Amino acid sequence: MEDIKCCVVSCDKPLDAAYWEAQYEAKTTGWDLGKVSPPIQTYVDTVTDKNCSILIPGCGNSYEAEYLLEQGFTNSTVIDIAPTPVAVLKEKFKNNSNIQIILGDFFEHQGKYDLVLEQTFFCALPPTMRQKYVWKMHQLLADEGILAGLLFNRTFESGPPFGGSKEEYEKLFAAAFDFLKMEVSENSIAPRADSELFIELKKNNQVVVNLYEFEGITCSGCMETITEKLIAIDGILNVSMNSTFAEVLIVSKNEIAIQALQHVISYDEKYKIKKINP
Repeated sequence: MEDIKCCVVSCDKPLDAAYWEAQYEAKTTGWDLGKVSPPIQTYVDTVTDKNCSILIPGCGNSYEAEYLLEQGFTNSTVIDIAPTPVAVLKEKFKNNSNIQIILGDFFEHQGKYDLVLEQTFFCALPPTMRQKYVWKMHQLLADEGILAGLLFNRTFESGPPFGGSKEEYEKLFAAAFDFLKMEVSENSIAPRADSELFIELKKNNQVVVNLYEFEGITCSGCMETITEKLIAIDGILNVSMNSTFAEVLIVSKNEIAIQALQHVISYDEKYKIKKINP
């Protein structure tokens, strides 16, 4: 299978607005299919409520949004951090009141949505941000909200895109979401055949999902010990720490006092935990 590449500058550089804008200016948008992704088209065709609120993060040229409009959906929002695709979409849909087009940072966006469509946004983020992605998605979805779309079921030598595995994603989304579907996509485009998972995850509205800054961990062994101590706290359902040990996602049955979290890690004075506010 041919590799999917999008980088035109060193991937050691920050994957920020300037980076993505450079990709559009250089027209090195290898992730852009030029049409709606077939698995997402198939899924959209099953959605019966044409007035449901839908968000597409990291929308790019957003063929998915265009398809939604063609099918009569009336409440779509798309957001991207790069000015070029946003300007194109604003011009393209300037007379259409059924779509809101936003230039901005997904992680600063506020709102509530019945459905979020995932199409090459998750894989474009540095893997260190995956816990933050789960936290933010849980915030943005309505109580019965659905996150649906595609995740890569393979790894890449460098990125973006950044891949992963079903096992990794199951651990990441555990407890925060109910898994309605997470299986190999049956109708991906040929270059991505057998390398994409279609997901349909329903927000678990019976839990609290928080993200914390963490200080002091320097190795994976320490991370595993900390994770074991945190998940042993009564009421905590899942603990997921990012790859730089700087952020930890905690899913719990109820709000856990920061003092309780700090207490179980206080066996080493260098360990500090601080809640990140939405």
